[in-house]
Amino acid sequence: MENYATEQIRNVALLSHGGAGKTSLAEAILFTAGAINRLGRVEEGTTTSDYDPDEVKRKISISLSLLLCPWGNTKLNIIDTPGYADFVGEVKAALRVADGAVLVICAASGVEVGTTQIWDYLEAHSLPRLIFINKMDRENADFYRVVQQIQSQFGSRCVPIQIPIGSQREFAGVVDLTTLKIHGSEKAGTPSLPQEADGYHEKLIEAVVEKDDELLNRYLEGETITEEELRVALRKGVKEGSLVPILVGAALPNMAISPLMDALCDLLPSPKEGAQPSATNPTTGEVESLVPEAGAPLAALVFKTTADPYIGKLTYFRLYSGTIHSDSQVWNSPKNRGERIGQLFMLRGKTQLSAPFLVAGDIGAVAKLAETSTGDTLCGPDHPLRLPGIEFPVPTFNIAVYPKTKADLDKMGTTLARLTEEDPTLRLHREADTAETILSGLGETHVDVAVERMRRKFGVEVVTEIPKIAYKETITIPVKAEYKHKKQTGGHGQYGHVFLELVPLPRGSGFEFTEKVVGGVVPKNYIPGVEKGVLEARQEGVLAHYPVVDVRATLYDGSYHPVDSSDIAFKIAGAHALTKGLSQGQPILLEPIMNIQIRVPENLTGDIMGNLNTKRGKVLGTSPEDGVTVIEAQVPQAEILRYATELRSLTQGRGTYTMEFSHYEEVPAHIAQKVIDQAKKEREKD
Repeated sequence: MENYATEQIRNVALLSHGGAGKTSLAEAILFTAGAINRLGRVEEGTTTSDYDPDEVKRKISISLSLLLCPWGNTKLNIIDTPGYADFVGEVKAALRVADGAVLVICAASGVEVGTTQIWDYLEAHSLPRLIFINKMDRENADFYRVVQQIQSQFGSRCVPIQIPIGSQREFAGVVDLTTLKIHGSEKAGTPSLPQEADGYHEKLIEAVVEKDDELLNRYLEGETITEEELRVALRKGVKEGSLVPILVGAALPNMAISPLMDALCDLLPSPKEGAQPSATNPTTGEVESLVPEAGAPLAALVFKTTADPYIGKLTYFRLYSGTIHSDSQVWNSPKNRGERIGQLFMLRGKTQLSAPFLVAGDIGAVAKLAETSTGDTLCGPDHPLRLPGIEFPVPTFNIAVYPKTKADLDKMGTTLARLTEEDPTLRLHREADTAETILSGLGETHVDVAVERMRRKFGVEVVTEIPKIAYKETITIPVKAEYKHKKQTGGHGQYGHVFLELVPLPRGSGFEFTEKVVGGVVPKNYIPGVEKGVLEARQEGVLAHYPVVDVRATLYDGSYHPVDSSDIAFKIAGAHALTKGLSQGQPILLEPIMNIQIRVPENLTGDIMGNLNTKRGKVLGTSPEDGVTVIEAQVPQAEILRYATELRSLTQGRGTYTMEFSHYEEVPAHIAQKVIDQAKKEREKD
């Protein structure tokens, strides 16, 4: 492939609500450009970008896919992203490295939940964008209704630069409103200009000249605005974000794709024209502005890594400045170590095209980097730089993972670590209180895909369950307990005698052991044995065998035998004395309470607060924020183990939340009894 300069590159993310046809559009773009020789279909699992077996099986995009595509004298780096909410981490990565975006909207479904969320992401990144109304050949397709929805929700800066000729089965092409030229289907012959064309042409001119004072004055004075002037002003408006052109077509039958590709090249900015990030020099601490030029210091951001047991690790990066060569050395500034770059690749789905070098603004990949992971910066060894990382959403959906066999146990840990390295929106931790390995993701489908990948890619099979709740036990009144362990055998016997005082402590105090022995009634060398017995026994309370907390156990008296006493005897005595005291101290069960922050549309606030009340939640406060209500609440963890799925259902995908541990509280008596009974059944089963 020929070499392209920075100004000839366009890095474009395809974004949409699930099912709007991004992947089919990407396929049509590749086919129109001659990059592939047949149109694949999502239903048949033959598309270039959805090549992963999980994507083929589920018929949805799961990972972002890079699609190299030349068009004229421009190199298009198309980034096809998932539309399903569980894989929004891939969208965040794509937005971080793209210079422009195409928001795809279905002509039949119109503006959907995901459309609005993607728009918010684009606004947060201030990313220049086009809107493409897809599926004009579908039943119920209505371009003008969808345009009205777009302008109602996103503002009048969204302006059509194309209108369709016909719709549904009669869809025959589009009219370019900047030139009033027709782009028709060869099968449909030469369609005639729709009567709406002149009116929409004038509306486009008015929208564009409003953003340019000089053009506006000329227009008001009756002068004609030329096509070139209109195109230049439109391009400027797109770059500044004051204009969002709306285009239209149908990806599946490959209609009106060429005009879209022309618009990608003409209207969206090159890496030289896009917003330039700054980087920090970790040696000096100074912030440097990056220059997107081939001769500038090297700075590349790693935005994705994939792990494969056969090929190894493949690292995707966006080059912000400088030039990177195959068979060279670079410096990983966050890891503070060198990396050897082998063969560089440009990607078209799973197809790897070798490249001798890549210049500033380009996107590429390299295999088998030893230490580099997502979010790292690659730079020159003599000029260290560090780019800001990628902000990924925090996972909130948890499952407990158990190995299916002994062989799986040996490989499970390393496989899960590789999965979380590949996908930063997966988190892994060991829950000490329940002895469970917890895998966290953005939703049920997200973790299901991760488990399937473990089996398929690494041969590790696991069983998943809802995580156990880390209940605790405590006492409510001070008590004193005595226990004498006395056992006579053939030789030396066993003798240990202790008195313990148990006192409840404030919540969050933990467990304390102290001693106030006087007169040597329990020799000092046996006190560690008592402590060990108490601490071991406190791991299993008397109600449901959960750990005991918020109690101070004080050894204050006892007796010993000069021959039969031993560490083990006092350990046994200490353990039994604690258990006896706990039984007498009016024990209660404690449960973890979580702080939760929920963001929902204002009109759904009442529904969500009502739902929280059914979960024993306490709403601490609400605050409005740009059409969204932020609800702060505290809810028992046991009530929100599957809240990610429930909130998505309650809000049609519009709600999001984060949560963190707050404190422990007493479990209501009727619920505590159920927990105790369940724990008893599980112990009997074991």
